[in-house]
Amino acid sequence: MINVDLARRLVAEGVLWQPQPGDRFLIDQPTLVDEVFWISELTIDVHTYHGHPILGFNGTTEWALDSVTLDKAIWLPREDQLRELLGDRFVALGRVDGGWRVTVDGSGGEAVYEAADAEDAYALALLSLA
Repeated sequence: MINVDLARRLVAEGVLWQPQPGDRFLIDQPTLVDEVFWISELTIDVHTYHGHPILGFNGTTEWALDSVTLDKAIWLPREDQLRELLGDRFVALGRVDGGWRVTVDGSGGEAVYEAADAEDAYALALLSLA
């Protein structure tokens, strides 16, 4: 899973999230930041309130949490989502000792980004192109 600091950097760089079933996210509050949530029609789904998407928590009677706005959530994109964001600039994903290497076609030619987790390597590549 993507490193939380990299996920925050993606948000800061303007990577937009259109919440969909199967997406993972954190709630950026000290008491909840260690909890990973998944969007599912059964427990968490996307609603629109005054024209803005919110994440609705269904059947969470043990929580004092009914919904949260997207600005309080940190999207934890999956490998396939990050690859899609790279689009045609993505060249390759490969294994290296202790991790993964993502190669992208940047403005100065091919560039390589390595991390222990494939999602982190994808995120680093995406951040370099932002």
